[in-house]
Formats: sequence, structure tokens, C-alpha cells
Amino acid sequence: MMWVARQFLTSAAQRVQPGLFRRPPHCCLPELELRYLQCTCCWRSRVPVAGFETLNASIVGSVPCKDNDGKPLDACYSPEQREVILKLLNNASLPELATVKLLRGRKSLNIVEHRTKNGPFRTLESVVNVPLLKHKSAVVVFNSILNPVKREKKVKIQLAKFIRPEVERSWLEEASSIVSLVCGTNKIAWAHVDRGMTVLDWQQMECPNFLKGAYMASSYLTDVSAVVEHLPEADFYIIEKSSISIQNTALFPIMAHMRTVEAMLFATLEPRIPQPEPNVPPKVLNMMRTAVGRHFGLMVGESRTSGAQTVRQLMTESVTQKLPRLNFPSELLVKHRNSFQMGSRRGGEELCDALLQAVAFYELLSESSG
Repeated sequence: MMWVARQFLTSAAQRVQPGLFRRPPHCCLPELELRYLQCTCCWRSRVPVAGFETLNASIVGSVPCKDNDGKPLDACYSPEQREVILKLLNNASLPELATVKLLRGRKSLNIVEHRTKNGPFRTLESVVNVPLLKHKSAVVVFNSILNPVKREKKVKIQLAKFIRPEVERSWLEEASSIVSLVCGTNKIAWAHVDRGMTVLDWQQMECPNFLKGAYMASSYLTDVSAVVEHLPEADFYIIEKSSISIQNTALFPIMAHMRTVEAMLFATLEPRIPQPEPNVPPKVLNMMRTAVGRHFGLMVGESRTSGAQTVRQLMTESVTQKLPRLNFPSELLVKHRNSFQMGSRRGGEELCDALLQAVAFYELLSESSG
């Protein structure tokens, strides 16, 4: 085809007026011969150009040909390109292969199985022996390896439905510990749990000024500040977001109380930084109460039942199982062993909820990462 194109251009140049490929009569300029730019990979694809030496040879790139006309794959790539392609195909793991175009799913698994059974690929042509990888798709794969597409995209955590404000999942995964807080009508409970699922601290404090008198802001702040002073240091503080509906007018005083305490916790726990660093996440987050209830199967319709039985089971497993779901220090087991018995009047619901919220946070984060 290229020969025909050359002949056409040559004959056309002889018929038309003086121009690029033909000098005018009686001109002292030298005759310009027709020359070609050739693909450095297969030396077959050629583009006719005038013989000006000022053309930079660098415009002949090393991008592989798209149409190989049935030529062996190895002949279409330079030795350096073949080395890059074979190195990746012979050494990349499944997740690394999946980043290459067309290699998601079964194709990447077939490559690993083929090289395990038959040894490393020695030629590009041998790659087409992999099931689901034919000639055309192999060319796309090779070109993708040589010219990878850089994707810069922030991944939002998949906990977005019950975590506010939104935080990149990587920040949460790197956290060494969290403090889970739950507000009641007359107390605040918290659970300090690390990434290894070990309970570091677990207690509650009475707040005598809650729901008393005219809801004095200064009295509320006194109780909340006393709690904050006792809280341990952590990477994140997770505050339970109540599920009380604003349409339920009978519970409006309770909802106003919860929102007041929640706002004060946000204000007192979040560090005051005059010029916060960009992309640094907030330390205080909300977690939906209903999300924790669904995770542990505690929801009955729109209402959440007690988690005392679930907590008792977690405490028992920490003693009886080799790899328990949650690890308790012996002193905390002794301290709270009778707090969640059936019919107990000790008022341990906030303690239960704080612990379950911490467990649900880590487990849901792990599930969304898988």
C-alpha cells in the first residue's frame, strides 16, 4: 500500500504546478527527493515528507504500531520495549496486573496460572497462548504497559452513609486508635479501642446538669468539659449521631439535649488551629446510631434494641476463644462483668453503645476495604 501511495505522489508531483516536490523550470534549487518517516518499531509504516534536514528525527516516536498486518508481535517492538513488557508480565502480582488495560478479572488470573505452569514468558508472541488473550487484545495490553495511564483520584470512604463529615478511607485505616462516645440523658460513656481491636479504656461519667432546669448552656459546658478532661488521646473521636426524628414532637426535648451535647463535644474536642493544614481530616466525626444497630442486628423496624447481650458475648469470647473479636484487659472484665446482666439497674446502656460503636467502626471499615 505504501508503494502505491509513493507512486501516486510522484506522478502527481510531475503533473501539478511547481511546489514542494518539484522545482520550477530554470531554477537553481536542487531537486528534492521524496523521503519517508518510518516507525522505529516495525519499520513498515512510512509517511512521505520532503527531504529537509531541518526536520527533527525525534518526531519519529517509539509508540508501537496499531496495525501489525499479521507480523509477529516481537518484530513490532524494540528490544527495550519487549524487556519492559515481559518484565511486568513475568513478575507482577494479580493486583498489579489488574491495573493494566484489559487485564482485569479472569485475564490476569490466566496470566499468573500460565507462567506458573509453563515458566516465564520469553517472547511476546508466547503471550497469545494465554486463554482470552488474542493478537489484538495482546497489542492493547502491551501498549498499555508501555504507556500507563496515571489516575489521580481520591477514594472516598464507603462509610459515607453513616460517617460525617466525609474523610478519605486511608486516614481512617492509618489511625492507631479511636475514642467512641455516646451521650445519654444523664451521662456520657466512652470506649478507647485501638486498631488491633483491644479495649484500652471503657468508662462513663455522670453529668448532673443534663436535662435540669432551663437547659443552661454554662451548666452543660461544665459537665461536657469535665468529661473531655478525662478522655484519652486518640486519632479520631467518634460521636454517636442520634436517630430521633424531628417529626417526633414528644421527644423534642431529648433531641435538643442530644444536639446540644453533641455540638459542645465537637467544639471542645476539635483542636483550634489558626491555619489548618490542607487535606488534614477533622478529629471529631459522627457515626449513625442506626448503622451500628444494623451491623449487630439490633434493629426492629426503625427502633434499636439493647446491645447488652452482644456485649456480654464479646466479653465471654475474649476469655474463651484464642482469636476473639475483641480483646479486653482483665481489669476491665472484672470491673464490668456484672454491669450488663439481665434486669440489672446499673444503667450500662451507654457503655454498651460506646463499645459497640467502636467495634462497628473498625469492622465496617475493614469490610469496605475488602
